[in-house]
Amino acid sequence: MTYSAPVHDIAHTLRAIAGLGDLMAQGLAGELDDDVVDAILEEAGKFASEQLAPLNRVGDVEGAHLEDGKVIMPDGFAEAYRQWVEAGWGGLSAPTEFGGQGLPLMLGMAVAEMWNSACIAFALNPMLTQGTVDALAIHATDEIQQTYLSKLVTGDWSGTMLLTEPQAGSDLRFLKTKAVPQGDGTYKLSGTKIFITYGEHELSQNIIHAVLARLPGAPSGTKGISLFLVPKYLVGADGSLGERNDIHCSSIEHKLGIHASPTCVMQMGDHGGAVGWLIGEENRGLNCMFTMMNRARLGVGIQGVGVAERAFQHALAYAHERKQGAVASTPPDQMVEIAAHPDVRRMLLDMKAKTAAARAICYVTAKAIDVAERAPDQAARAKAHAVAGLLTPVAKAYSTDLGIEVASEGVQVHGGMGYIEETGAAQHLRDARITQIYEGTNGIQAIDLVIRKLPMHGGEVVRTHIAGLRDIVDEVRGSNEAAFGQTADRLEDALAALAEASDWLLRAIVENQEAALAGASAYARLFGIASGGAYLAKGALAERRGGNGAAAFTGLARHFAENLSVEAPGLARSITAGAEAVLGGAETALGAP
Repeated sequence: MTYSAPVHDIAHTLRAIAGLGDLMAQGLAGELDDDVVDAILEEAGKFASEQLAPLNRVGDVEGAHLEDGKVIMPDGFAEAYRQWVEAGWGGLSAPTEFGGQGLPLMLGMAVAEMWNSACIAFALNPMLTQGTVDALAIHATDEIQQTYLSKLVTGDWSGTMLLTEPQAGSDLRFLKTKAVPQGDGTYKLSGTKIFITYGEHELSQNIIHAVLARLPGAPSGTKGISLFLVPKYLVGADGSLGERNDIHCSSIEHKLGIHASPTCVMQMGDHGGAVGWLIGEENRGLNCMFTMMNRARLGVGIQGVGVAERAFQHALAYAHERKQGAVASTPPDQMVEIAAHPDVRRMLLDMKAKTAAARAICYVTAKAIDVAERAPDQAARAKAHAVAGLLTPVAKAYSTDLGIEVASEGVQVHGGMGYIEETGAAQHLRDARITQIYEGTNGIQAIDLVIRKLPMHGGEVVRTHIAGLRDIVDEVRGSNEAAFGQTADRLEDALAALAEASDWLLRAIVENQEAALAGASAYARLFGIASGGAYLAKGALAERRGGNGAAAFTGLARHFAENLSVEAPGLARSITAGAEAVLGGAETALGAP
């Protein structure tokens, strides 16, 4: 279960596909240059491989457990976290005014991929802390920023999101946690939150909880929700830690995967109420929380990429180690590596191509966020913001779908041994399964894509996106490179399917929204296939221009186009002609809701 960070693949995707060089050339990446990028990726890869990867199996077997109200982490986690903090990794993409390095998010996401490949249960903690930093940097008062942000940036303190309640999961209209103003700028919070990742632990000195709650007399529904900062330990005026706040972990969940990540039930108000401070405006909590959640959704997409990469490496190593069967040239008394069998090679290529496509989508999304936050020109910011909005639900849903597919294929490559826990292949599948669920299920991401993002500016954002992908395909076709095979034709088929489905959905949103919703998940996958395939072709073109006649990326792009993107026309037909069967058939086959 060793892991070697794919630094070359990551760097190529950053530069040749996502456009890190453009960001630097435009002066939007500070003093970052290629040498610094290479150094960061190499050091992150080393830390991930040597310090975090060994924790993956230990964390799965030992898990986190609760003793006397304290969460006890598996062996090695506390020391690894200390080293992670001391190395300064927490501040990589954080604001410089609070001690961060201010480097582009796309570089931060590349490093986060390595953390997630090495040990996803460890990586969850920094991901949530970064979300807390983002929310406070944008929405908190100067006083709160000065008190909390520098410690969160270093990782000395960590952050969480407290949204879900027993009766309010994805539908936050029925949230009940209360926040009562005390007249001194503080609030007393009471209520129960569930599924809180890293809600309690001893890795960091303090935990800063971002809590959704209702003020007295607040409007019903989501328009009456506010966001509050609730620290585990109260913080003095000098920054020192004071008494324990009235927020505690009452239990932790026993889960299918990510065993080392404590998923907590958090209770507030057993002793008069947890002290909290308002973040942003009253009754505008969801706006503030979505600052955290949108970044976290991309982070979860990166989790899908990370687990897929680890599962691929695991399967590839086993396929070269395991000998079974024969091919045409095998002597009768010998066996071959299973990697020699065409079907196993197909599975391994599927795994690697899917991982590369998901990686490209996530990095391109991160680049759009960087431009939206850093460009000096307001029009450029607005354009990039729209692109980031369009791509974020795809990055989350498609990448995590592929993460699970790749992990499952990894089990298949192992054969019967993949079903045995000792080989470790099953852990990747168990760990990946949650990624389709948290930070908004993939079904919710698909709804967001179809109902909110697709209609932006009358559909022009998606049309511009498709036009950009077509430019890539045209360049592939114009290259006349035999190594591309039918790449251009198959990708053009996928883009035509995406354009057809997009136009149909834009009409259906107005005329028959239920029909549009019936095809939402298929559309998210279609969008991912068409975009990911074109992005791989873009990476292959750059590789060919570099003079590598036997380029590995070109082979991946061709495999994706000729073997995986062919799903796209069928998805388009499902979207444009399958709604009636879904809506009518459900009532007949499943009964009326």
